[in-house]
Amino acid sequence: MHSVKSVPAKLLGAKSEIFHYDQEFVLEEGVSLPGLEIAYTTHGTLTPAKDNVVWVFHALTANADPFEWWPGLVGDGHLINPEDHYIVCANMLGSCYGSTGPDHNDAVTGEKYGLDFPTVTIKDMVNAHRLLKVHLGIEKIYLGIGGSMGGQQLLQWAVEENDLFEHVCAIATNARHSAWGIAFNTAQRMAMEADPTLQEKYPGAGEKGLKAARAIAMLSYRNQNTYRKTQTDFENKIDDFKASSYQYYQGEKLVRRFTPHAYWYLSKAMDSHNVGRGRRSVPAALKSIQSKSLIIGLRSDILFPVAEQRFIAKNMKNATFQMVESLYGHDGFLVEANSISKHIEHFLTSE
Repeated sequence: MHSVKSVPAKLLGAKSEIFHYDQEFVLEEGVSLPGLEIAYTTHGTLTPAKDNVVWVFHALTANADPFEWWPGLVGDGHLINPEDHYIVCANMLGSCYGSTGPDHNDAVTGEKYGLDFPTVTIKDMVNAHRLLKVHLGIEKIYLGIGGSMGGQQLLQWAVEENDLFEHVCAIATNARHSAWGIAFNTAQRMAMEADPTLQEKYPGAGEKGLKAARAIAMLSYRNQNTYRKTQTDFENKIDDFKASSYQYYQGEKLVRRFTPHAYWYLSKAMDSHNVGRGRRSVPAALKSIQSKSLIIGLRSDILFPVAEQRFIAKNMKNATFQMVESLYGHDGFLVEANSISKHIEHFLTSE
């Protein structure tokens, strides 16, 4: 088994539990891991009928506790709350927040995997979630909800087990990652690979590249209007611009809480997303989902444009599409919690 001790303690999250899976886990590319560790949180109590499960899927750099990163939607007093729901969130395979990933130790060599970790896909993440579902005794999920990469996992799982979710809410996501999205992720990895220390396995290796990658990513998470309204200088400067400082700040902020190797692998996993792989087509895969579904798009999102969410809703049997306005582009799925909550509440109560 991999040792979670190799992961920096500050990344694990005080509330996370670890599910240990001590059997071989075969990845989609055909390589096997000797076992898994999946970090997860639960909030609330499972009813005797087991009918109040809400499974929250996190995006690229989040952790297993949605109370921390989805305020206004998940938490005490909010729409998704522990008084009414049994809330589950699992840290995705390949992350640095406790689940098995490149920051864990290789059982064979005894040292950190680093870039020797095998390729993982969205489907691999879902297969890990399915093991945790069994461990927790969950048989049915009242609501599955996720945005961005979290929405990718949700849709993949809904295709794999098309009657598991009673309700699906996928936000700012797609059914297959676009060439545009892959290009953005590739540019980020190129920036990371330009840092020669990325190949190393000591603490802090690859951090300069990760800072540059995050700066690139911010351009896709926001948009031109976001920067114009929030980062414009009103003085007659020739250097030290507000927008420049903001890019450096975002890079510094990420390296304090995330690791380069995890970021590199998770970006590749996002690129792998394709619910139609191994099936007749993407539309056919979406049509197989039996859940009542709400698909939400953000008008200003340039990374996952609304055409992708409209496509999902159009090709699902029982889905509706809703648009949310936001200054914040793709990041609006985290920022616009109030608007999103209203849409979800109406969706859940309009049976």
